[in-house]
Amino acid sequence: MVGTSSRSGAGGAPSGAAAGYRPSATLPFAAEFRRQAARRRTQLALAFMVLLPLIILIAFQFDSGDDDDNGRGEFGSLIEFATTGGLNFTLFTIFVSASFLLVVVVALFCGDTVASEASWGSLRYLLAVPVPRARLLAVKLLVALAYSALALLTLAGTALLLGTLRYGWAPLRSTVAAQLEPGEGLLRLLAVLGYLAVVLLVVAGLAFLLSVTTDAALGAVGGAVLLWILSSILDQITALGVLRDFLPTHYSTAWLGLLSTPVQSDDVVRGTISAVCYATLFWGLAFWRFTRKDVVS
Repeated sequence: MVGTSSRSGAGGAPSGAAAGYRPSATLPFAAEFRRQAARRRTQLALAFMVLLPLIILIAFQFDSGDDDDNGRGEFGSLIEFATTGGLNFTLFTIFVSASFLLVVVVALFCGDTVASEASWGSLRYLLAVPVPRARLLAVKLLVALAYSALALLTLAGTALLLGTLRYGWAPLRSTVAAQLEPGEGLLRLLAVLGYLAVVLLVVAGLAFLLSVTTDAALGAVGGAVLLWILSSILDQITALGVLRDFLPTHYSTAWLGLLSTPVQSDDVVRGTISAVCYATLFWGLAFWRFTRKDVVS
């Protein structure tokens, strides 16, 4: 196990360390960000965030207008108004991505970050540099969260650009709210993105915990996605009663309240508290586990 001594020698360096060595200067954020940017999975994930709105836009061009099923369900208005303006197209794109695609992308960035290093056999060399374990985890987590946020913004930004070019800059419309002028609609859309980012912290925390537990990156990513799906299924079982309120996915669609008039923020607040608590718990367990495990790969 690689460790660092708390005793310091001349110049503030740990006892026995080379002159000028500072644990806080190891593995800079920018260096890790560039390393992850060069990886094929990062490039493909971000590229798909650009490609998806284009695919949806092309699909809408083949819509004959004869399908009356779009109005069914709780989210029927998002489909109905998707082609009425750039803001509505963006909202629809976020809706079709939020329940699965964004979950997979966040799980990919956060679940692959440590497990992949272990599977390549490079993790022990990073710790032998030496990079303190807590710092290594913190930097990798921050980079993974940064790329997750970048993916979300890339998806929304591309959808807004393509939707505005195709359908124009029009008010945000839905059946749960009065028509919102473009300026206010954009603010509501940013609030939706912010809430989704907070909810996805649960996926990030769970994937990161699994990433430090296993050497199989696919297992960490797939495990986080499967557990999220399991929570979503359990949330549909009304017989669980009040227990459903404690599921991490229970408030995952509370962002609809941000579109209503007036804004319904009660579930948004509950969902935010729930997500932050779960994410903090998972990250705490990840740090506790990693700082005590024997790294042999």
